[in-house]
Amino acid sequence: MMKTKFENLRVYQMSETLADEIWEIVVGWNNLAKDTLGKQIIRSADSVRANIAEGEGRGTHLDNKRFVRIARGSLQETQHWLRRAYKRNLLTKEQIEKLKPLIENLLPSLNAYLRSIGKTEGLKTKN
Repeated sequence: MMKTKFENLRVYQMSETLADEIWEIVVGWNNLAKDTLGKQIIRSADSVRANIAEGEGRGTHLDNKRFVRIARGSLQETQHWLRRAYKRNLLTKEQIEKLKPLIENLLPSLNAYLRSIGKTEGLKTKN
């Protein structure tokens, strides 16, 4: 299958990694935790990359920027839910240490991508 433009964006790939890591953690939780906090974390993490993809597909720089801002908000929501999960002893310190750099690198990358919209083709990976 041919990659679409958004799949070449580094911020999309980074957000996909974060969402997949969160998924792997949440599937191991008990049913109550999965059904409440787990679903929220998965939705917010998946929303980051979905908004990047939607913004890229909208066709205007203004729309793209709006959706990247929404993605940034979803990332911060994900941080909130991860904090709640840690406080409720659903995440180990090791899991937090694995997720923390993913989030810490993604936020400035989203900001850089936002600034680049309309100026360049975006921050892409090397093919």
